[in-house]
Amino acid sequence: MTNKIEHWQLLSRQAQPLEMKIRMTQTRIRAAHDHWNGDVYVSYSGGMDSTVLLHIARELYPSIPAVFIKSLPYPEIWEHVQATPGVTVLRPKKTFPQIVREYGWPIVSKENSQKIYEVRTTKSDKLRRKRMHGDNTRRRSGKIPDKWMYLIDAPFKISDRCCYWMKKSPAQAYQGQSKRCPVLGARVQESRFRLQSYIRHGCNALDVRKPRSWPLAFWRDEDIWEYVRQFSVPYSRIYDMGYKRTGCFPCAFGAHMEKEPNRYQRMKSTHPKLHEWCGNLGLWEVLEYIGVPHE
Repeated sequence: MTNKIEHWQLLSRQAQPLEMKIRMTQTRIRAAHDHWNGDVYVSYSGGMDSTVLLHIARELYPSIPAVFIKSLPYPEIWEHVQATPGVTVLRPKKTFPQIVREYGWPIVSKENSQKIYEVRTTKSDKLRRKRMHGDNTRRRSGKIPDKWMYLIDAPFKISDRCCYWMKKSPAQAYQGQSKRCPVLGARVQESRFRLQSYIRHGCNALDVRKPRSWPLAFWRDEDIWEYVRQFSVPYSRIYDMGYKRTGCFPCAFGAHMEKEPNRYQRMKSTHPKLHEWCGNLGLWEVLEYIGVPHE
């Protein structure tokens, strides 16, 4: 069950009032639940989006499982997860320091980190040429952007493999064992990749090789906050400390686009021990190389 979405349809859905969005989200959760005969689970990060998603899902199905992967959350996120009933906690097989040493640092974006890693490690001349020069189309698809070409010669490893080991691998193992389909709080406002996937499949991609449901895909940031306030939903206090991004605390994806104080500058005042841990691991040298302040 996949439904290609036109861009005007997305804009129309984003413009709907919250009450309508809630009903649309409920419809999509029910569709996934029915399609999988109840064998679904909420992928729960403890962040704002998945907190709202779990609240809506449990209004419909109070016993729906929630699964949290304990990678490197902020303490306040972990505190919030522990206070949420019915959450299964998974743990990655590799630690972040192991992944960084073996594969490299997650910087700039997942897409560009992957391309840089491929240029440095591939044995395929064809793939290397594509990453360095693009394909033969006018858009030169697959090429590393010119502004990031210098990272090919960076004095440290770079890769996107962190997300695989810290998130995807534990989730895939759980899905294989439980035979459950994930319901995720992903939203198109958060990345180009999610927008493209939504346009291609819609909220529910249930008959594909890797099925999933994104019932909040068309929600905007302000919708999430409006829902929390309207229904008095408990959320992690990390958001009251000025943080907007609450994934793994060392992750540098998107850090170059943040205004000051960025996540690391804020971390120094709110979580000095985490800030020191990042520095001891070598993150500050990496950030200085790409021009991201951390003090």
